[in-house]
Amino acid sequence: MFRQEKKAAEGVNLKPGQEILLTIRRMGINGEGVGYYKKKVVFVPGAIPEEVIEVKITKVEPSFAEGKIKKIKTKSPQRVQPPCPVYEECGGCQLQHISYEGQLQAKEEIVRGAFEKYTNIAELRMRPILGMDNPWNYRNKAQFQAGMQDGKVITGLYAADSHRLIDLEGCPIQHPETNRMLAEVRDVLQKLNVPIYDEKKRTGVIRTIIVRVGFETGEQQLTFVTADDRLPRKKEIITELRARLPRLTSISQNINHNKTPLIFGDKTITLWGEERIAESLGSVSFSLSPRAFFQLNPSQTVKLYNAVKEAATLSGTERLVDAYCGVGTIALWLAPDAKEVRGIEVIEEAVQDARRNAEKSGIANARFYTGRAEELLPEWVNQGAKPDVVVVDPPRTGCERSLLDAVLKARPERFVYVSCNPSTLAKDVSYLLRDFNLEWVQPVDMFPHTSQVESVSLLVRKL
Repeated sequence: MFRQEKKAAEGVNLKPGQEILLTIRRMGINGEGVGYYKKKVVFVPGAIPEEVIEVKITKVEPSFAEGKIKKIKTKSPQRVQPPCPVYEECGGCQLQHISYEGQLQAKEEIVRGAFEKYTNIAELRMRPILGMDNPWNYRNKAQFQAGMQDGKVITGLYAADSHRLIDLEGCPIQHPETNRMLAEVRDVLQKLNVPIYDEKKRTGVIRTIIVRVGFETGEQQLTFVTADDRLPRKKEIITELRARLPRLTSISQNINHNKTPLIFGDKTITLWGEERIAESLGSVSFSLSPRAFFQLNPSQTVKLYNAVKEAATLSGTERLVDAYCGVGTIALWLAPDAKEVRGIEVIEEAVQDARRNAEKSGIANARFYTGRAEELLPEWVNQGAKPDVVVVDPPRTGCERSLLDAVLKARPERFVYVSCNPSTLAKDVSYLLRDFNLEWVQPVDMFPHTSQVESVSLLVRKL
């Protein structure tokens, strides 16, 4: 069917600059409105399902087109005024123009639409999305580029499709303490005249400023990413910040000499305080190094991990494998209810953090291994250590096909898939349906006001 639709779309003539009337049918995976003009898909950022809009076409490809809103003829009742003054420029959020209720509905439809497109499941067993009571001030970490604007130090994100830095002072989805930390850091750099990196000229020092707050512990972590090994006026920076931020626990410097879109370089040094900060989720304690991954929305993380726990259905007798374990967050959350937990991660630094977190939490039945799950899992099965439950939380690209094949051969009773991308989730589930039944999907809104939606899926092995 999709091949026929694609062929039909390729026969539709549209040109950049052309103006058309469009009814928005659904929400796209990146938060854009999706309509159809003579069977050709048209993506329109800022449009909402059920709206009728006048669109100016900006880009035309064989199977789709893109456009921008010229006029809204019929407005959705879910449309609201975005509270953030730089929402239209920033690009960090995609859905502030939609009421929170409308956002949750749209995200459910994104998940449902992905399964309709990539699987043959007749009736998807999808639970209502788990949202937030207060969908603001939820991010415990800010990773902002530094720049200069009219002689003033600013921090923020680049505008969409550009390298124009948008100042995000007082970002409404950031925790108030991360906003306060950023404000003090900017003021100190300005006061001490510390040179900010200029990407075009490749001059200056401070490239990126990363702040993180422990929601449960209150500890604060600051990391400067610099283009030079030397940090000018280092002692004065430390003295000023310690005086202004009494909860500051750690100041680090990461060095990235390269002209690259990657934030971090390979070398990180502690300038002052502890190398790591402490944080906890429920009864599990974590020790977070500057580069350690940790969920950005702790309150929703508890809901997400409890859904994982429900799906795993542990009774204390099971062997569980977490195939993308990172610093051990999911593995350690589940360990108290399992007989044995084994976590696998390709990044050695993360594995060391996971082991440290297990020790700090007093969890003795969790072991962590550096390697690739598709290699270690078959080895363990051959050694007689067949898993009863396998959990995965892969990147947005989904699971490697070799890993899915390893899971199929391992034949666990339950396979729990945590996903941040409904499309790759649905594709991977479709591949697994040969040996598993999909019992349910639980969407979780981890990042309100953005197009991202997390899901937990339970697959049970066929008898």
